[in-house]
Amino acid sequence: MNPTIELLKSHRSIRKFTEQKIPRELLLELIRAGQAAATSSHVQAYSVIHVTDPAKREMIAELAGGQGYIASCADFLVFCADMKRPTDAAERTGATVVRGMTEQLLVASVDVALMAQNVVVAAESEGLGICYIGGIRNNPQQISDLLGLPDHVYPVFGLCLGYPAQDPDVKPRLPVEAVLMENSYREERAPVAAFDATMQTYYSERSGGNKDTDWSRNLTPLFDTKLRPHMRDFLVKRGFEMK
Repeated sequence: MNPTIELLKSHRSIRKFTEQKIPRELLLELIRAGQAAATSSHVQAYSVIHVTDPAKREMIAELAGGQGYIASCADFLVFCADMKRPTDAAERTGATVVRGMTEQLLVASVDVALMAQNVVVAAESEGLGICYIGGIRNNPQQISDLLGLPDHVYPVFGLCLGYPAQDPDVKPRLPVEAVLMENSYREERAPVAAFDATMQTYYSERSGGNKDTDWSRNLTPLFDTKLRPHMRDFLVKRGFEMK
């Protein structure tokens, strides 16, 4: 395998960081690498908030579910889906702009995810560790107020960056046979059953035998209740009426 593929396959989430700072120019290069990602129709529907205020980082850590590494990592970024900049730009040309379309929400969400993943790969190629923070969406309105986000912009996830102070194992992924399909969708339970056995072993070894679960059972809390039901109303209030 070439080094790029090996790097991609070696990804781990890092939640403990050294005190070493990330050089400013390196951080800027990571953002430039992110901007090089594919973007729908060259819209570039994203903005990144670099949170340097320690008090704000402490508040975000609490709002995101008590994730202390938000405060302790070298740098913390909040990736936002941003339809304000491109729609404002189009409006300045004299166009009658239609805002709030579901497709705009999808475009901005996909754009920012692609951009962030480029940042992550670039960061890991430089020996940095990362951890995505989906807990940003636990309290999206408070996060938006804290960061001064305008309408038509919403915080999608955060990203911890820093030099790793831990070396966790790579978490297994589903067998490729479970996700790669040819010509049409098919449902096969055998690859999932095999993966459950793999994850049972992984969780047991990682926890010293204290965690008895597998992939399927670990998904239960995500789907046996309505997860973040506030997001729809929040997005509508941000101007994404989803028409």
